[in-house]
Amino acid sequence: MTPRSSRQGPIAAPSPEGPSPIRLGFGANWRQFTLLVVVNAFVGAMVGLERTVVPLIAQADFGLVSKTVVLSFLVSFGIVKALANLFAGHLADRIGRKPLLVAGWLAGLPVPLLIIWAPSWGWIVFANVLLGVNQGLCWSTTVIMKIDLVGPARRGLAMGLNEFAGYVAVSLSALLTGYLAAAHGLRPAPFYPGIAFAVLGLAVSVFAVRETRGHARAESRQLGADFSRLGFGGVFLLTTWRDRALFAVSQAGMVNNLNDGMVWGLIPVFLAARGVTLDRIGVVTATYPLVWGMGQLATGALSDRWGRKWMIASGMWVQAAGIATFVIGHSLRPWLAGAILLGIGTALVYPTLLAAVSDVAHPDWRASAVGVYRLWRDSGYAIGAIAAGLLADAFTMPFAIAAIAALTLVSGVVVAGVMYETLPDGSARWRVVPTDT
Repeated sequence: MTPRSSRQGPIAAPSPEGPSPIRLGFGANWRQFTLLVVVNAFVGAMVGLERTVVPLIAQADFGLVSKTVVLSFLVSFGIVKALANLFAGHLADRIGRKPLLVAGWLAGLPVPLLIIWAPSWGWIVFANVLLGVNQGLCWSTTVIMKIDLVGPARRGLAMGLNEFAGYVAVSLSALLTGYLAAAHGLRPAPFYPGIAFAVLGLAVSVFAVRETRGHARAESRQLGADFSRLGFGGVFLLTTWRDRALFAVSQAGMVNNLNDGMVWGLIPVFLAARGVTLDRIGVVTATYPLVWGMGQLATGALSDRWGRKWMIASGMWVQAAGIATFVIGHSLRPWLAGAILLGIGTALVYPTLLAAVSDVAHPDWRASAVGVYRLWRDSGYAIGAIAAGLLADAFTMPFAIAAIAALTLVSGVVVAGVMYETLPDGSARWRVVPTDT
């Protein structure tokens, strides 16, 4: 089969549901795309509920001292979210996107109530199991649906808008919970907004969002059949190891969320131990995802013009510098600078990683490839929580933070040395995969 350029105008193809043609591109699908941006903002707001307050609840309400035990809620979240991503990608190619989106919101409904009523830390851990299902199913499907709608030409921009909505919502939710906690205590007030986020997200998903699998099929018909006939096992191996770009992307995604898990679980405790007040902890923990989210409006689109590889590598190096600043600094100002650097680095990396996966994967198995990538990426939450907790307990919190910074630096070196550019000459492509892979 001869590869075809992905940089084409809107594609029109007969809809399997009726005579109206399916058209790809922002202009043809802006209403549904905008709805999905709103839905992903609610998804991000759900996880933002926890970024300031939950690590502090462990010590204040339940008397937990061990950092490894405190971070156990992130281990459950990361493992479940990673597996939910994997199943979401595979099932999205088989049964469609919308049913998984609705199922994810049903799993998320009890989360704020469980945290509000939790009589023991085990309830918090279980709430994060459900939150992992919510995040894995909902975030994965909104990513896949946006890629379906826009077609091949503007994937970086689409992912930038998706991650912008999600992580600005994370930031605003983290900031809101910090101020509510400072004014009204750690529970229950900071988690009341979560009830509204879950109900609204479910309502929009059920009544307004439409299935997009037909758009992926329209793109597939333009490219032609995927003669490699990759089964799910083949997609898993290709995304994990056999394709150099997908391997580089998967390891970078894992390390990105490994350091994010450390920042989520350890930095609030680190700052509290240095006498920083709750509202100021909220500002620091909100600054990082705010810069991350806002920055993706530019970085996603720029990756469509500049390419993916060096934005990913440089982003990992900027992240490493930001994390190291928390160790070097001794006051609020350098810690805020570290949060800003970390946000800039993650903005360079996050939408670009997803766009690179979409560059390489054929529409017939793209959702599965995104699911495998997100499996490895979000397993970083669990690995980061375990590693940061063990290192902090065995040595010190600054040592644990510095070790994660060093690992992030190395990950960027791997991208620079291993990854090929998936967007050569400013034009996305589909790589033909040999049948023996």
